[in-house]
Amino acid sequence: MSTNHLLEIKQYGQSIWMDNLTRDIIQSGELKDMVENQGISGITSNPAIFEKAIAGNVIYDADIETAVRANLPTDKIYESLVFADIRNACDILRPVYEASNRLDGYVSIEVPPTIAHDTEATINEARRYFQEVGRENLMIKIPGTEPGLPAVEQVIAEGMNVNITLLFSVESYVNTAWAYIRGLEKRLAEGKDISRIASVASFFLSRIDSNIDAKIDAKLKKGVDDISVEAKLRAVKGKVAIANAKIAYQEYKKIIESDRWKALAAKGATVQRLLWASTSTKDPHYNDVMYIEELVGRDTVNTVPPATIKACADHCNVSDRLETDVDNAYTLIENLKDPDINIDLDAVMDELLVEGIDKFIQPFQSLMNSLEDKIKVLSPV
Repeated sequence: MSTNHLLEIKQYGQSIWMDNLTRDIIQSGELKDMVENQGISGITSNPAIFEKAIAGNVIYDADIETAVRANLPTDKIYESLVFADIRNACDILRPVYEASNRLDGYVSIEVPPTIAHDTEATINEARRYFQEVGRENLMIKIPGTEPGLPAVEQVIAEGMNVNITLLFSVESYVNTAWAYIRGLEKRLAEGKDISRIASVASFFLSRIDSNIDAKIDAKLKKGVDDISVEAKLRAVKGKVAIANAKIAYQEYKKIIESDRWKALAAKGATVQRLLWASTSTKDPHYNDVMYIEELVGRDTVNTVPPATIKACADHCNVSDRLETDVDNAYTLIENLKDPDINIDLDAVMDELLVEGIDKFIQPFQSLMNSLEDKIKVLSPV
């Protein structure tokens, strides 16, 4: 029997979560098997994942019909379908949640992406989702936008688990980590327990390389007269996301060495782990598991789509690489400012955040439209 390399990753203090949730894998027992036998210890979902799961899938039709007969509006029908899947997944992962002392075993659900820039609406929806799903091992996903961070702080202070998503820059990760800390401090000041709250900071990878590689390819296509300039440009391709993640991890280490964090840890607080997201390799010329292999390290999570899970189980070369080549990572990021390369990383990160929210809004709206179409078909005449 061949080795499942995913199982080796846990030895290095990293958890593997799956970036996918459908009713099919719940009902077939596949999810239970992945949790019990294949090293999957959490699940992330988003509007794009639910759109693929629900649109064009008859498995949801009976529930849609029931909701239609109850005269529920489209948004409530969407929630009834999604909340049912989330609850069932939480129940499957509950043993992991208990066995890991609440470190793992979480299922993430996104607040509607249409409210990414509205602090109050985000807080209200987080409260409502947490209450209506009614599972301790639920994690509310909140985008790491400027208005999202005060929401993160408040939701943490109220005792909910939070996955801060769409983080691209190191600075946005650091801001997120301090929002978590402020939320815990606020809760502690109110005399409440902080030992049962978990948070992850979802730091995105492949989208960074896709964006920067496209910029480099455009420069190369225009033609570069100097061979050394061409070599500089090619040296950056496919390398920025991993370098950026390694630097973010160094910032994580500084934060957990701070007196403010140590005071919270002494009261039972759990570290907010960096979670590597967007980990499927988009360029077929790259190693298909590079965003897993290069970032294995302590107190981190990697959330992986099903195809990459299979690839990693089959041929991941696992070792502790997160803190290797860190000096080179800093140099590579600094080199982007070189006039010959001239890539403004801050501008790229801002662009990716706007795009990221849009990539969740579009499928969310598309799902609502396809649900409306289903409702018309399934409505009694």
